[in-house]
Amino acid sequence: MKQRMYIWILLLVAGGATAVLSIRGSSAPTKPAVSRAAGRDPRLIAAPGRVEPISEEIKIASQIVGRLRSVPVEEGDRVRRGQVVAEIVNDDYRARRDSAAAELAMKEAELRRVVNGSREQERHEALAAVTEAEAVLHNADAEMQRRNALYRSGDIARAEAERTEREYYVAKARYEAARQHHSFVDADAREEDRSRAEADVALARARLAEANATLEKTYIRSPIDGVVLRRYLKTGESVTDKPDTPVVSVGDPSTWRIRVDVDETDVARLHLGQRAYATADAYGERKFRGRVVRIGEILGRKNVRTDEPTERVDTKILETLVELDKGVALPAGLRVDAFIVPEEK
Repeated sequence: MKQRMYIWILLLVAGGATAVLSIRGSSAPTKPAVSRAAGRDPRLIAAPGRVEPISEEIKIASQIVGRLRSVPVEEGDRVRRGQVVAEIVNDDYRARRDSAAAELAMKEAELRRVVNGSREQERHEALAAVTEAEAVLHNADAEMQRRNALYRSGDIARAEAERTEREYYVAKARYEAARQHHSFVDADAREEDRSRAEADVALARARLAEANATLEKTYIRSPIDGVVLRRYLKTGESVTDKPDTPVVSVGDPSTWRIRVDVDETDVARLHLGQRAYATADAYGERKFRGRVVRIGEILGRKNVRTDEPTERVDTKILETLVELDKGVALPAGLRVDAFIVPEEK
């Protein structure tokens, strides 16, 4: 019985030691998995990469919330800079623009009225009123003088003389009022009235500019000349102003390049201008050649996954851009195996 127990203990100890050795062996650092083509030449810097246009993939999102009236482009369509690639329902924004334009027209008319003053007919009318009041005043003055003389000679009562005196002062007051009205009608605009009218016009123009800017945001335009890489939303779907919800993405396909994840152990051998080539499973042994045009400044986490079971995702990499030779065209987003040729010493 004791002998059998000793045998079981020995088996458990041996199994534990085997498990420990297995774990240690699996945790040993390994380079990122790359295609078996890496074995062609041990001097090559081999790393996974992804194809992108020279402009990178530009995801175009809406700046306002709404519903798509139309998305008149399809994937693969060529677009020009400024071309409308989507339109948001904008009837309410058009109405706001038209209201702001009408308000501006009204404020501009008010400014012209203040600057120009009264019409010529109003000036003539005011002057005629002054002339009439002046004539009435002269008649009242003459009548008052005549009545006072009669009162002093005893020909009329005192009440009669006082009545004509009152009529004189009324005529004088009316004459003064007509003269002041003519002066007001004929005068230039006051500085404060003109300044206020000009400020109202400036405010109305700003509101119209704001309404036009908001209306323009309902037209989603391409920022570059290129092609539509992907259409994320369709006509009738809702859009938000979140940057992570694009409507379409575009890119410049005039030149293609590969964003390569170079392992930190190989960065010392990287130099600008190095020749490179890439292969992809879909193209067999065909090589797409290019040159290193940019090397990153800081190490980071991997961007490209190869789906290999032994691949480590915590590997530090240095982003490197390989620009493919003119005439080479590959699908955007295609995963490739990139090989950078070290410089000859």
